[in-house]
Amino acid sequence: MSQIQYRTPQEIKALFAERGEFAVLDVREQEEFSRSHMLLASCAPLGRLEMMVLDLVPCAVVPVILVDSGEETGPSRAERAARVLADMGYARPCVLKGGMKAWLEAGYVEFTGVGALSKGFGEYVEEEQHTPRLEPAAIKAIIDSGEKFAIIDVRPREEYNNMTIPGSSNAPGCEVTYRFADLVPDDETTVIINCAGRTRSIIGTQTLRNAGIPNKVVALKGGTMNWQLAGFTLEYGAVRRTAPPSPQALETARKRTAAVAQKYGIAFVDADTVQQWQAEAAAKTLYIFDVRQPEEFVFGHIPGSRNAQGGQLVQATDEYAAVRNARYVLVDDTEARAIMTAHWLKQMGLPNVHVLRGGLGGSGFGKKGLDRGEVSQAMPAVPEAALVKPLALRTQCAGATPPLVINVGVSKTHRTGHIPGAAWVTRGYLECARQAYPEATAIVLTSDTEAHARFAARDAARLWPEAAISVLAGGTPAWTAAELALEEGMQTALCAEDDVWYKPYTDINAKPEAMQGYFDWEFGLVERIKKDGDAHFALVL
Repeated sequence: MSQIQYRTPQEIKALFAERGEFAVLDVREQEEFSRSHMLLASCAPLGRLEMMVLDLVPCAVVPVILVDSGEETGPSRAERAARVLADMGYARPCVLKGGMKAWLEAGYVEFTGVGALSKGFGEYVEEEQHTPRLEPAAIKAIIDSGEKFAIIDVRPREEYNNMTIPGSSNAPGCEVTYRFADLVPDDETTVIINCAGRTRSIIGTQTLRNAGIPNKVVALKGGTMNWQLAGFTLEYGAVRRTAPPSPQALETARKRTAAVAQKYGIAFVDADTVQQWQAEAAAKTLYIFDVRQPEEFVFGHIPGSRNAQGGQLVQATDEYAAVRNARYVLVDDTEARAIMTAHWLKQMGLPNVHVLRGGLGGSGFGKKGLDRGEVSQAMPAVPEAALVKPLALRTQCAGATPPLVINVGVSKTHRTGHIPGAAWVTRGYLECARQAYPEATAIVLTSDTEAHARFAARDAARLWPEAAISVLAGGTPAWTAAELALEEGMQTALCAEDDVWYKPYTDINAKPEAMQGYFDWEFGLVERIKKDGDAHFALVL
């Protein structure tokens, strides 16, 4: 990349208005991102950019706008990210000139938190469709009254296992319509939908209403957080599993979702067209998302597809796909779950959402061949590096001239347990380590994965050109697996611990003020989204 390209905030706004393909990547750490960012941005920290961008932006000809604070001296993180993408073959990376500082000075809107667009959409749905919800005390009264009720938790299984309302069943996201007839066989039963906060319970409740469920369906306002704030007991460590739907329940789900497809104008696509689009993916972005449960995906999926449980894809679209106005193909085995996911993505304003006709069983893909197993993050070739095994590193650390060990992994994981004496810094701030240890002659990089440490080692070789740079084979997990001693705490942090924004709704020890602050944030999203003007929600009322 001979020269970095820049665009002003006004030019970026004009690009958004064209409604073509583009991606906005904010390359700061997630906690920094959460304090101030653009509505349409995906968070892709510079230190993990190579490990994220191929999934977020799979088409190399798409314009990619790179954003940071605009207040950094020297080559900014956005400028460095532009060079990384150019080296990876991206044809059109550019930097928001002046970063978020210039964006705000131009009078444009900033957002806080994470997932603002998806969560704001949930708030918009509740506001426009008057989605019924009840406070925890009213839900508790129903439970204690003796009337027939069913509580359905629509979060992914791991969140459900973490904490839930006592006696609930688990049907994540689009699974709620798919499994409903088995979970609630009686039309007179009151159905209570809950999540951890607000968005997924709103979407889950409205999903059932959109599907024509005859029962009274209400959302638990504020989910498990509000339940906890009200002083009611949560269940921790629930291991109940919801069985796949019976033939009768599946048939009911198919009829209901077919009606949804007709009402909401869902577009279908056949296997041959999907393969044609795959052949065109170098020029037109294509996302193929399999919305089933992870164990189903592992058993067999379309080559090139990624697993994104339907509810999570609606809840956090920006974490799966950064390119706006791209092609989406949603896949399951029966169409039912894909239809319910598609009808929400379409109403979020995504213009090119399609469902695989017939699902995996009836589309012809089974004959074309399915892949099995998990799908790793797409990434470029990992740099070569000199490797040191855990036992050898322990010996080196005990010697007269121990190496400088730098952990570029997750800060919270480092606090929980790290190689004794290791310093911590995010890869994006590795220059801080150079400033702290300019005379280091032997450096060992480690992280939560060896691949991440190898990318960091390549950076370190530029910063310490005379030093011997190596990588812990297998990363810190290999040190732990070797049953070597770990040190707790954060003795040496070389930059701010702002690499992760921790969600209060997944923390069983979250403070009440953090939970209430999260609710206050959600309540204000719709007004800010309307003021911003870049979202194009299209609810069918």
